[in-house]
Amino acid sequence: MDHNKAERIGGLGGRVRALRAARGLKQQDLASAEASTSYISLIESGKRAPSPAVLAGIAEKLGTSPDYLLTGREEQRAEEARLKLAFAEMALRNGDNGEALQAFSELLSARSDLDAAMIRRARIGQATALEKTDRLEAAISLLDELHREQGIAVGSEDWCHIAIALCRCYRNAGDVALSVDIGERAVARLDELGLETTVDHVQLGVTLMGSYSVRGDLTRAQLLGERLLRAADEQGSHAARGAVYWNAGLVASSRGMLPEAIALTERALAMMAEGDNARHIAILRMNYGILLLDVAPPRSEEALQLLTAAQEELAEVGNADELSRCELYLAKAEQSLGHLDAAASHAERALGLLGSEGRVLSADALASLADIALLRDLPVDARQHLDAAARQLHRIPPSRESAETWRRIGDLWRRHGKQDEALKSYDMALSALGMAPTRAPDPVLTDHPR
Repeated sequence: MDHNKAERIGGLGGRVRALRAARGLKQQDLASAEASTSYISLIESGKRAPSPAVLAGIAEKLGTSPDYLLTGREEQRAEEARLKLAFAEMALRNGDNGEALQAFSELLSARSDLDAAMIRRARIGQATALEKTDRLEAAISLLDELHREQGIAVGSEDWCHIAIALCRCYRNAGDVALSVDIGERAVARLDELGLETTVDHVQLGVTLMGSYSVRGDLTRAQLLGERLLRAADEQGSHAARGAVYWNAGLVASSRGMLPEAIALTERALAMMAEGDNARHIAILRMNYGILLLDVAPPRSEEALQLLTAAQEELAEVGNADELSRCELYLAKAEQSLGHLDAAASHAERALGLLGSEGRVLSADALASLADIALLRDLPVDARQHLDAAARQLHRIPPSRESAETWRRIGDLWRRHGKQDEALKSYDMALSALGMAPTRAPDPVLTDHPR
């Protein structure tokens, strides 16, 4: 007999026997025309599995439900668990990430009330909540376990969700190479199966596209974007098409193609606005505002309005990274308008949101404060901020993003009149992009006297 089936029968028999004894009943009290006393004995010993009709009759006499006898879960407790799971998932959608994390954790600590599908939903929800509360290591650990489970069908909604989250978490944790590897393997598995394209499949490709961009692999990102746009157009989802246009805009921006980037981002925002994902809409508004600050001349007032709206929305539904990034670009907008006090306040808020852990964003915030200090003619403050920014960058793995911040620090050192420090920062920027210093040539041996 199948081991799991035997366990289920044995568990059922034990529950029948325990409830019968607790209620002061004898085996013959459970007997009926469909089940003799000897048959009840076989059920209790785990040697027979009752038919649904017999099980329903036994449950009625014991004052319980067939579901409890089969699974050991009280129906009322199971219903409470279903409601709590739905509440946790709703809290997660509404941006109440701490509350959602607590609810998922409580559910998983009493998982006897959950069936296998509910346990998986709770674990995925817990991992998502951990990610949104910036506990990336814990989220990755849980997602790695889920990703290795054999029972999750490739191409299913759960499988796609786990692969997308794992790819995104490794990227945000700074391990872009592993993020790309996970994304490429997942896309390849979907291609091998020839499954019909869904929104989840497109989102997986979009996440990989973002990792390519962070790695500086802009050609691959663009080619994948063109493929995804065709798939999204066929799929017909506004959210899927918006996500592709969104990332295509980021790639165009990285290549310095600002008019194209603005057009793509405008289109993405129009498509996303037809949905109800407030967080995505807020991030798109932020991206749009950033682009408007980069055009010549900057459209600073318009950018400030977009970024202010994005900041208000992200305060409700975003995570610390997203909100701090928005604060940094608000600082840039205010600085471009000559509002230095407001700019400094935004940069300091960004720094406060990020905490003490080494982050590229923390270095960006410190570079912004240094920039503002130079404009205020406070060179000592500027130097302190730049030294602190460099210490932050030394604590994290090199990446294209860190290279951009090293370049910015070098430019600020140059404005400060410190050429040696500027050259060191430029060297760090090149190293972060994988360009090692040129090795000095070996001395040439010669027979000619000196």
